[in-house]
Amino acid sequence: MTALPGETPGTVGTDTPQDTVSPPEAGAEGPEHAEAPNASDAPDASAASDPSDASDAPVASEGGESSGTPADADDDAKGEAEAEADADAAPAEAAPAAELSEAQAELAAQRELRERIEKRKAEKAAPIAAGTGLSGTAADLLAAVRAVESGEKAGTAFFDRPAEAPASRRPAPAAAQPPRTPAPDPTERTATPEALDAVRAVLTEGGAPEALARPAVGALGEQAAELLRTDPWQLLSVPGVRPEQADGFARALLGADCGPDDGRRTAALVGWLLERAALQGHTALDAEAVRRALAERAVGDPDAAVRDAVEEGVALVFQEGDEPSADDAGAADSDGEADEAGDADVAREPVQMLLGLDRYALAEESLADGLARLVNTCEKAADWAEAAASAPGPSAAELIRTTAAAGLVAHSGGEAARAEPAALIAAARGLGLRALGATHSEDGRRRLAAATGDPDTAVTLSGLLSGAQGPGRDEDGALALDLLVVLDAPQLDVEGAAVLVEALADGARLVLSGDPGVLGSAGAGRVFADVLASHACPQVVSRTPDPGPIGELVSGIGIGELNQVDAPGKEVVIVPVRDAGEAVHRTVQLVADSVPRAFSIPAEETQVITVGHGGAAGTRALNEALKQRLNPGPGRFGGFDPGDRVVHVPAPGRAVPGVVLSADAEGLRLDCGGVPVVVPQERVESSVRHGWALSAHQAAGMRWPAAVVVLPGDAAQGLSRPWVYTAFGRGERHLSVVHGVDQALPHAVAQVPAQERTTRLRPLLEALPTPDAAS
Repeated sequence: MTALPGETPGTVGTDTPQDTVSPPEAGAEGPEHAEAPNASDAPDASAASDPSDASDAPVASEGGESSGTPADADDDAKGEAEAEADADAAPAEAAPAAELSEAQAELAAQRELRERIEKRKAEKAAPIAAGTGLSGTAADLLAAVRAVESGEKAGTAFFDRPAEAPASRRPAPAAAQPPRTPAPDPTERTATPEALDAVRAVLTEGGAPEALARPAVGALGEQAAELLRTDPWQLLSVPGVRPEQADGFARALLGADCGPDDGRRTAALVGWLLERAALQGHTALDAEAVRRALAERAVGDPDAAVRDAVEEGVALVFQEGDEPSADDAGAADSDGEADEAGDADVAREPVQMLLGLDRYALAEESLADGLARLVNTCEKAADWAEAAASAPGPSAAELIRTTAAAGLVAHSGGEAARAEPAALIAAARGLGLRALGATHSEDGRRRLAAATGDPDTAVTLSGLLSGAQGPGRDEDGALALDLLVVLDAPQLDVEGAAVLVEALADGARLVLSGDPGVLGSAGAGRVFADVLASHACPQVVSRTPDPGPIGELVSGIGIGELNQVDAPGKEVVIVPVRDAGEAVHRTVQLVADSVPRAFSIPAEETQVITVGHGGAAGTRALNEALKQRLNPGPGRFGGFDPGDRVVHVPAPGRAVPGVVLSADAEGLRLDCGGVPVVVPQERVESSVRHGWALSAHQAAGMRWPAAVVVLPGDAAQGLSRPWVYTAFGRGERHLSVVHGVDQALPHAVAQVPAQERTTRLRPLLEALPTPDAAS
């Protein structure tokens, strides 16, 4: 590998033989690895499955572990829905127990968004028709989606069918209903004892563990027992349940009355595939990919299965690209051959059919509309010239001038570039505007407040949306702000962004600021990347480099180069290891001894970052070893002791570091960045885990004085340039790399880019009228 400089602090560790472990899945940088506690990875959508093979397989063992699922993956399923990292809808930061829970606050915000959208729709005389406000394909697509949602057309109208055998079309009952608001965690929904008892009875009859009763009620509601009895494949709505397990459950309940092409099964599989795709960041999937996945799961007629799922409202269908017209294709000559220019046009504009869930379709449309509204309702300000002239640097001055002339601005840069949004906020407040900065984490909020010199200028996004932080709402229900600067913008998922933009008043300014090189959001979508790619607004690229050896190293990684850097103060140190056992040993040694001694950085200010949760050097193994060294104890509070470093997941995709204070009848008491949090006893197992070691997704948006990045040999397939960029950039003063992946590290930096996400936001933004967008 390209050598990185520096000596290894401490002494050389001895070999500790370990059992071999399977490497993480390729693409482990995806949001499904942004992990939440106690979950199991669902199988890949393309894995083959024959329902006949699953007929005798139990859904799960008595301990709740899925049959055939590796034990070290069990923690990851509930978090995947879920996912952590990971589905970040706009989860709220932890709040005192007397107030609304974070999940409840998030649900309230999403309900408010949908109510406002429905109110706007009701005020219109008729549904938006093609060509009204939009043009071309975008208008046609929006009209088609609205037609499906209203029940005027069946979704199958968008599939080509033989003219001689038109299929009968049923109304889409689900499409006429408002989109479902996903619960951040199924266990958050209150379940009556009667509903739980009824579900337990059905689960027992079908051979499923009773432990699924509460999440089943959370996912399906009080009528869960009746739904499961009539449609056993609804069990796939429960986080962590796999198709083969739902097949076994269905066979136990229905016997010979079910088969691989049962319409209930195929509809549930389509929904499951789309939910799985959302955990990987996609808001839609190519219809052909869905058909292939269905075929691999023993569905005999995937085309019919997809059509039926669309017709039943399980999924919506979208067309990306334009159908070639006669003009596009070129006039045919007398021999019937099209001209070459026409053929080239057709090749450049392929038609792609996408399938998506209504919740993401609504969020993307609402977000695109909201961003266009901000662009078109903001008036240019003429009195910002003096503020720009007194800015601390040229990039900050450019950002101030650009924001004065636009309602939406995208600002990109590294860690040092955060000073530029801070200067913008200070300048706007100096002009008498209500300006605020919002960050992904409490740590980011503290760093922004330090940069502006005013703690009142910084909030967390979750705190702002829940009302726990910030100026509150005006008489119209909008945030009482003239300018909102969102830092850590790559962490915005599409649902959270839609809630945020909907909460901004007409005429307000929004600045999205972040580092495009870091890992994307834990939830579905790639909002910041789509805004940048669409060129729907002015873009300011910072010219402020990150300082020091770590900044130089990370900057090189961002362009695909793993360079050797001079680190005279041992700011960057490489610790070579031969196996996972030695990796764990050396990591503990670094955190407990070497880094504190060499750099005067205490263990509680050093963060360990590794690729995944499982394996001999994953977060679970590292946290166990670090606890034994740094805070040994019996774990008398649900596996935790006072003084344990933990990560609290109040909602999927949201990881909040904290420290255990105590426990009592109310639950586990934590200190999360100075905010007291009480986690109810029944939620501890699913939402709290030890936090000496985190994944890169969990660490995104935060920084520590020192970071120890662990790369054992079995982590090679989980590496990518964004993963390395994110992990290596978490240390402010020191970075140690426990390195056992040999050439996989430079290969990942040079040749493994970010995993592409399929979304619809970019074409929606490109199609919307934005006359004031950047030229």
